[in-house]
Amino acid sequence: IMGRKANSNDIFRIMGASSHCKDEREEHDYYATHPKAVEMLLELEKFDKNILEPCCGEGHISNVLEQHGHTVTSFDLIDRGYGTGGIDFLKYDVPFDGDIVTNPPYEMAQDFVEHAMDIVTDGHKIAMFLKLTFLEGNRRREMYRKYPPKVVYVSSDRLACGKNGDFYKRNEDGTIKTDSKGNPVEIGSAVCYCWYVWEKGYKGDTIVKHFN
Repeated sequence: IMGRKANSNDIFRIMGASSHCKDEREEHDYYATHPKAVEMLLELEKFDKNILEPCCGEGHISNVLEQHGHTVTSFDLIDRGYGTGGIDFLKYDVPFDGDIVTNPPYEMAQDFVEHAMDIVTDGHKIAMFLKLTFLEGNRRREMYRKYPPKVVYVSSDRLACGKNGDFYKRNEDGTIKTDSKGNPVEIGSAVCYCWYVWEKGYKGDTIVKHFN
């Protein structure tokens, strides 16, 4: 960037590391998964007791999984005070005998899917919370031929990811906005999110279902 020192947001913008606009983009693509989206997933799918969450952030996915009795290995490239920080999943080559549930940085999501397929053992699941538009693209088409998702669960009512882990609208003083009944007002979303579920070894057609 000419004339000044580039900061980390500039670098991520140049690299196209997020599909959010400049004003909305959170550093390092940190858009947390709403815990209720995880609760809904657990109503739709059964998972192994052992689960890996390689983009754990502040634990929004991991906490729900643990509350449902799963043993969760949680880490992230960025240390946000939960799990183990400083671990790059794409360089994590330890075979994992369990399932993977995560919300990866969108621009690296295909790499995450393919790497997850490399390290999980046969019959285990990979569930990723991704945009509906993840179905698009020539490069992804080749991935889907090799690794067809077993199920794609499309959210019929928009679920928002929380920028910097915040899911609520705020007043000017930073307090959470409430409605006429005193309930906190959640941030809306213009994006359709889905749970994509792969099962290692599955070779059939992809089933599309709606939830929420």
